[in-house]
Amino acid sequence: MIIPSKTIGIIGGGQLGQMMAQSAKEKGFVVGILDPSEDCPAAQVSDWHIVAEYDDEAAVNTLASQSDVLTYEFENVNATVLEPYEQQGKLPQGTELLKISQNRQLEKEFLVKHDIPVAPFNIVSSFDELKEACKKIGFPSVLKTIVGGYDGKGQVVLKSESDMDKCRDLLDQAICILEKWVSFEKEVSVIISNNLAGEVSVFPLAENKHVNNILFTSIAPARVSQVCEKKAVGLAKRISQELRACGTIAIEMFVTDGEEILVNEIAPRPHNSGHYTIESCSISQFDAHILGICQWAMPTVELLSPAIMVNLIGDEQTKAIAQVSEKGYWHFHFYGKKVEKPGRKMGHITILSNSVSETLEDIHRQDIWK
Repeated sequence: MIIPSKTIGIIGGGQLGQMMAQSAKEKGFVVGILDPSEDCPAAQVSDWHIVAEYDDEAAVNTLASQSDVLTYEFENVNATVLEPYEQQGKLPQGTELLKISQNRQLEKEFLVKHDIPVAPFNIVSSFDELKEACKKIGFPSVLKTIVGGYDGKGQVVLKSESDMDKCRDLLDQAICILEKWVSFEKEVSVIISNNLAGEVSVFPLAENKHVNNILFTSIAPARVSQVCEKKAVGLAKRISQELRACGTIAIEMFVTDGEEILVNEIAPRPHNSGHYTIESCSISQFDAHILGICQWAMPTVELLSPAIMVNLIGDEQTKAIAQVSEKGYWHFHFYGKKVEKPGRKMGHITILSNSVSETLEDIHRQDIWK
């Protein structure tokens, strides 16, 4: 067990690392960050900061030597660089989940192996293979690189055969996966946290909406039947157990119109769709992550209030700041990023509400998101 006054080293200094660090500091830990940006969000709330690339072996070794436990805030970390620290017992999350989640082929093969329902897919590495795969998968479908890519980057949607030529550049860059486009009723996610003793904390199912491939809103609890929620949570627990997960992970899923569930992706760390937990639950996903990696007891999560989380992308932050004197019941989170860029997550707002429909109407009336 890692006790207060010990040091947690976090690889990655974005907003997830920032919120991890804040939870860790509340529990009495020293926090160190490794990130190439001098003024990254996590460094602003941590004790010390190593300015280096994520795969800089010497820098990671320095972080590890000064830390009692290591974690990471995103999956694009070089797993090979971290393997020695798994062997030393400093990386309780291990590297298996990291390797699986950063490679869509390995991720899908893992899910299929364990009888987890997924959309039909084919691995393709050439245009000829794409043509054959399209005959099997059909249209619409989506082509994604098997590594890298997020928030819609590194993928092409194919609505018909005429879209296939758009895929040539992507296929020239990397091996890809072609997935059947799922006709879904809802997108949902389960946030689940574990320690190495097998104790688990499960958060309420969140209902997610994306705009331009970036998460726009998360509603908790999700507006699905109890049967559907139980099925989603059951799948998440199975995945977590099979992966021997430690800390917080997120499993994104599709719910079809018949309330069947297909698993889409696994994130090996706290997730954007779990930000609502900070205000609406008895503990946050970040608290649970720190508890898990430090081998503390894992509590039962209680939903204190239904909530809607809304992302602030690009210049939406500036528009939201203008509302801080008007919206006393909104919970504003600004990440401390100095430059607003299109598509960049600058912050989020969580609104506790017993009327999801009224709150959604209020959100859509605001100039912030227009």
